[in-house]
Amino acid sequence: METATTVKTRVYRFGDKKADGNSTMKNLLGGKGANLAEMSRIGIPVPPGFTITTEVCTEYNQLGKNKVIPLIKLEVEEAIREIEKTMKTKFGDDENPLLLSVRSGARVSMPGMMDTVLNLGLNDKAIEGVIRKTKNERFAWDSYRRFIQMYGGVVMGMKPENKEDEDPFEEIIDHLKEKRNIKLDTEFTVQDLQDLVYDFKDAVKKKTGKNFPTDPWDQLWGAVMAVFDSWNGNRAMYYRKIHGYPADWGTAVNVQAMVFGNMGTDSGTGVCFTRDAGTGENVFNGEYLINAQGEDVVAGVRTPQQITRLGSERWAQLAQISEKERVASYPSLEELMPEIFTELDGYQKTLENHYRDMQDMEFTIQQGKLWILQTRNGKRTGAAMVKIAMDLLEEGVLDEKEALMRIDPNKLDELLHPIFDPAALKDAEIIAQGLPASPGAATGQIVFFAEEASKYKYTILVRTETSPEDLEGMHLARGILTARGGMTSHAAVVARGMGKCCISGAGALKINYKTRTMTVDGKVFHDGDWISLNGSTGNIIEGKVATREPELSGEFGELMVLADQYATMKVRTNADTPKDAAVARSFGAQGIGLTRTEHMFFEVDRIKAMREMILASTVKGRKHALKDLLPMQRSDFEGIFEAMQGLPVTIRLLDPPLHEFVPHQLATQKELADELHISLDAVKSKVAELEEFNPMLGHRGCRLGNTYPEITEMQARAIIEAALNLKERGIETHPEIMIPLVGTVNEFLEQEKVIRETAESIFAKRKTKINYSIGTMIEIPRAALLADKIAEHADFFSFGTNDLTQMTFGYSRDDAGKFLPIYLEKGILKEDPFEVLDQEGVGQLVLMGTERGRKTNPHLKVGICGEHGGEPSSVEFCYRAGMNYVSCSPFRVPIARVAAAQAAIKEK
Repeated sequence: METATTVKTRVYRFGDKKADGNSTMKNLLGGKGANLAEMSRIGIPVPPGFTITTEVCTEYNQLGKNKVIPLIKLEVEEAIREIEKTMKTKFGDDENPLLLSVRSGARVSMPGMMDTVLNLGLNDKAIEGVIRKTKNERFAWDSYRRFIQMYGGVVMGMKPENKEDEDPFEEIIDHLKEKRNIKLDTEFTVQDLQDLVYDFKDAVKKKTGKNFPTDPWDQLWGAVMAVFDSWNGNRAMYYRKIHGYPADWGTAVNVQAMVFGNMGTDSGTGVCFTRDAGTGENVFNGEYLINAQGEDVVAGVRTPQQITRLGSERWAQLAQISEKERVASYPSLEELMPEIFTELDGYQKTLENHYRDMQDMEFTIQQGKLWILQTRNGKRTGAAMVKIAMDLLEEGVLDEKEALMRIDPNKLDELLHPIFDPAALKDAEIIAQGLPASPGAATGQIVFFAEEASKYKYTILVRTETSPEDLEGMHLARGILTARGGMTSHAAVVARGMGKCCISGAGALKINYKTRTMTVDGKVFHDGDWISLNGSTGNIIEGKVATREPELSGEFGELMVLADQYATMKVRTNADTPKDAAVARSFGAQGIGLTRTEHMFFEVDRIKAMREMILASTVKGRKHALKDLLPMQRSDFEGIFEAMQGLPVTIRLLDPPLHEFVPHQLATQKELADELHISLDAVKSKVAELEEFNPMLGHRGCRLGNTYPEITEMQARAIIEAALNLKERGIETHPEIMIPLVGTVNEFLEQEKVIRETAESIFAKRKTKINYSIGTMIEIPRAALLADKIAEHADFFSFGTNDLTQMTFGYSRDDAGKFLPIYLEKGILKEDPFEVLDQEGVGQLVLMGTERGRKTNPHLKVGICGEHGGEPSSVEFCYRAGMNYVSCSPFRVPIARVAAAQAAIKEK
């Protein structure tokens, strides 16, 4: 029980140029609360308020509403009194009511994932006081209907039962618009807004069986608890899952005095960025609406206007609007309210300089007075992330280490995928133009509902506008296209955070959900039709458009050079073909950490020889078939060695069990029998003989090589001869031959003997030599335990953490999908161990194997070649473990290079 001396602070106040907290307290106050406190401290005009900490969210989830409210009641009441003093209003008063906003605020930005309530404190008596005070009847009733709509949906469960159903409040609004023959909310009369308030209340009563609450304190506690509940809502949980945020963080609740952008033509609201969130260009930009509240800007219902004149001119060009029409109907804030713009421009510069990063700000103008509602480090695309970091470095705002640490390695993945081929774009048929909300290239088949985003292999989610409920579908889709909304709409902001191609505000699109059609200039596109999106230009293109590979150039190339200056651990690639090797080399791979030779056997011209070898009943027969495979393997290795031009190449000897190479369907077995001139029964018998109960633990890897040493001999010959052939052409090679699945020292020694005898016989015959090394893949726990003994003979270790994870957990990768999602959901596991290295268990075997191996062989080279080699937190672990290199797929090489640099910087 808390005593007078141990009571902890659960509510932190801010406003009027002072605050209890600051920007270093994001874990406790959430990002929004910490930044509101910091802005108050540095003199930015922030509406006064208070933050209920993330710890209270955790207490709420543990104790429930009835026990949490008493814990914070006195602090909240005192904080409300402070707001009342500053704003000269009173909460719950009928004549001069204080109205509040209640917003979430996790330690990281989660736009639209949790709930918000605005205009809290209104009731039938307070509305009269607001009217008398403001002398603005329309504003008062507009605020009241917004409050009922938001509170009803967030707190009282007035949400559609099915995703295809319309919001019950929006149905009422649409019905009234149709009756009045109007299109925009701003066209409602005062009487219309009054009618909406009464109709909304009736809808709440019918749906919930409860009257809409009139006591402001009941309203406040209901809203606070609803925000806490939204932390564990479906949207927030899915967002946390795709971004890897822990469930135990919780959300803070920020309660602030309302300021109003819907008080007339001298009021407005907007969102702005200190730099372009899509491209990283150093230009102030954003959008605003006159006579509106903040939700209107991101909802996409009205076409927002640009903040700067430059932005407005660019937008008009994309929207194909004349300069005359632009100035008359869509003037920029810079032109419409020059004094307000100058003030806002000053604040954006102050905030970027203060935080030393691109800022995403929300603001409200209330009758000519500017308020800043929020600032945060802006979400940005991978391209913008790189450009902003490198620009801030060049401007002297950041040093080299800080610039590197500003990079989220995983977001680099956005820059490593194909882009539209300029030659193909020349012939593309542009069917419509929208706003380039998030750059990239996306080709896919149209789907109109988020829950159908996995319907086709590649999909484009087409919506009138997106909402937070569409999050999962947005994540699955290749691209997002909306008919409404601007550059700061929900679709735009969320897509940029995901690195997903998005075009918003394509007003020419007519979308019909019932018929599942999109109509553009009379042409109808149906569900399943192919379209392409150019997120860099806003062009919507009919059909598929060819793509080409990206390049490490410009700021991206400069970042990679910088990363290599600080990284001490090498980054190699996993590559099975010369093409993969060349791609990885272009991305900066410093060698190959894994070449899987079995992939080479599945090609049509090779599988026959492989099957002939498997079906042979004698050593002589197997050697005859292997003789046909030898030149094919040798040619593959020559191509890979040549692509890597003198860098080390680790080649793993045959690993999978033989049953993977034989046909299992009767028709294919008959074809094989005919080709080899043997009976069908002989083929069927051999297939049955090779079948294993648990292939993972069966006749594979070095066990296969030790029972059929002629396979190892052929592969060793192919490797050594390929290296000698390149030597004759003046190309340096560094082959590293890796023996898989070793669990005993003798297994290694037996294979090593075959390899060395084969190599020596080739050297003697050709009267020349090359240097090569022999090592093993540590993928069995016993190998890690006996690493000191194995290292007495091995030149290198490569930890195969895919299989090591399977063996250590006892999970089959092929079957774990049946229970792993449930384990993650329940918190039994925090992360998928096949995606993120399990440092507690598997990691201890890695540390042990490395330490023991180097105890008997100080020169032992150690690396990792599982999927974890390109995952940033796993790369950092490998650095701390003292590895020489990590190896990953070609397209993750730049990610690993930056992660390796960051690991080195953190240690210093």
